[in-house]
Amino acid sequence: MTEHSTIAAPRTLRPGRDLPVAVVVGVTLLVVVVASLFVRKEAFGVLAIVAVCAALWELAQAFTRRNIHLPLLPLLVGAVGTLVSAYLAGPEALFVAFMLTVGGVVVWRVLDGSGEPAVRDATAGAFAAAYLPFLAGFAMLMLAEPDGPARVLLFILLVVASDTGGYTVGVLLGRHPLAPSVSPNKTWEGLLGSIVLACVVGVVGVQMAFEGEPLVGVFLGLATVATATLGDLAESMLKRDLELKDMGRLVPGHGGVLDRLDSLLLTAPAVYLVLAMLVPATV
Repeated sequence: MTEHSTIAAPRTLRPGRDLPVAVVVGVTLLVVVVASLFVRKEAFGVLAIVAVCAALWELAQAFTRRNIHLPLLPLLVGAVGTLVSAYLAGPEALFVAFMLTVGGVVVWRVLDGSGEPAVRDATAGAFAAAYLPFLAGFAMLMLAEPDGPARVLLFILLVVASDTGGYTVGVLLGRHPLAPSVSPNKTWEGLLGSIVLACVVGVVGVQMAFEGEPLVGVFLGLATVATATLGDLAESMLKRDLELKDMGRLVPGHGGVLDRLDSLLLTAPAVYLVLAMLVPATV
């Protein structure tokens, strides 16, 4: 092994990605999300439900490549119930709705057939319920606060900052792979870019929205980079196992809906908990 064998070349765009289309679609989605938050925050809840249900459908299609068949109907019904319950009734309702969804998935699949395939499909269904509606429910918990739109907007901007900082610095300066066996395009230099930009957004956002301490913003930035990177790598591992480049084609220039949610999902609980502990809700 030579001394250069572990050093990657500068990152390039993945084949098949249309950067102008990806930028336009990404900016459009961000504008729609921000508008939904401040026109009427329930509109964001509707968008979240649609996104989670679309991602569940993509996941179900992807799993069929391994002969795993998600019980999609109870998952979709449970996803709506989980997100609505989180928004209307809080953390306890989120947990109860999640458990009812898992129970419904298991019963539905067992009634549809027994044996090893049923166990496998029910287990995959429980994973899907935890991965999508349960984690997304923490965004609904933030939304339900009196200053919910500001909390959700900061959460989204933190993830966007982490992704943008990592991508930009990785393309320009990336040399050392972060996890080459999972995601060859991720680099340690890109991770540093994520940390810097996410912390800047965290500090500015906390001060502007909540008049909070800068240290809280730094903590939010670090937590976001850790969870967003882990979420992205986890989905990359899943796609690698399924031999897929993207989870779907519903979002032009970006792949599937789940490809856009991967960083957000694991970050939602982290941002919710940090804000709940360190930034009390205000009217």
